[in-house]
Amino acid sequence: MTANLPPAPPAPPQELQPAQIKWLVNTGQKIKTTDNKTIEVWELRHQKDDAILSAWAKHIRNHYCSDNQIDYLRKGYGYSRAEYLSKIKFPDASNPPGPSIRSGDFAELIVADYVEFLLNYWVPRTRYADKTIRNESTKGCDIIGFKIIKSGRDSKSDTLAIFESKADLTGQKASSRLQDAVNDSSKDPTRKPESLNAIKQRLFDQQKFGEAEKIERFQNPVDRPYQETYGAVAVLSTPCFDGPTTSKTDTSKHPAAQTVALLVIHGGELMSLAHELYARAINEA
Repeated sequence: MTANLPPAPPAPPQELQPAQIKWLVNTGQKIKTTDNKTIEVWELRHQKDDAILSAWAKHIRNHYCSDNQIDYLRKGYGYSRAEYLSKIKFPDASNPPGPSIRSGDFAELIVADYVEFLLNYWVPRTRYADKTIRNESTKGCDIIGFKIIKSGRDSKSDTLAIFESKADLTGQKASSRLQDAVNDSSKDPTRKPESLNAIKQRLFDQQKFGEAEKIERFQNPVDRPYQETYGAVAVLSTPCFDGPTTSKTDTSKHPAAQTVALLVIHGGELMSLAHELYARAINEA
């Protein structure tokens, strides 16, 4: 667990965790920023395991469209399931800016899984299903997680975690994307109210009224105080990960500079992995 975050509740049972989470490994490497903050280095050690890759692909697909909706949503177009997903829902695999949007979405989903299944926050997955334009990123905070100590009763230890992610999955040289994530994270205190409203409204539209009401606990910090924590994550192809470049990251201008969690996740051939997973999500629907 990242040192800058408050203690997490017990991990969910292993059978409730997606199998691919075991591929996300803390390397133990730590890098100091220019302002002496600690960056954790994790590695996505994915393998050729058809069962896990297919389950992961379904996990990705259901962020954009639940499987029980596809037939209803596609029928007006006369599309097959695969055509509907590839032409309407998923970022384009080859025509710009589709690949960069796909890269960013994929990175956010990795970070969302990290926050939910390794840091043990509740992370509503509402961000992608109502995209109007598939080749555009969704506005607002990237990943928001919630920790409520006791249902129905406020605690000052209840925690709101907001993470920003930036990706470079195709580059072949050192990347400063962690600094970009820090810079974007600095805007999250301002974007928080609108992002919370968006999550609540989407949950309400999905008739998940109990979950929508949980968001209310975090909408009025003056009258109902809670803890806030922020994180910045760079998801990189391994050639883009470079210790000296990463160490140039500076958090001093971040409004939560003393506590912001910093993370690099790198792995081999991540863009190829993303394309394979989206292709599986299309072809196995």
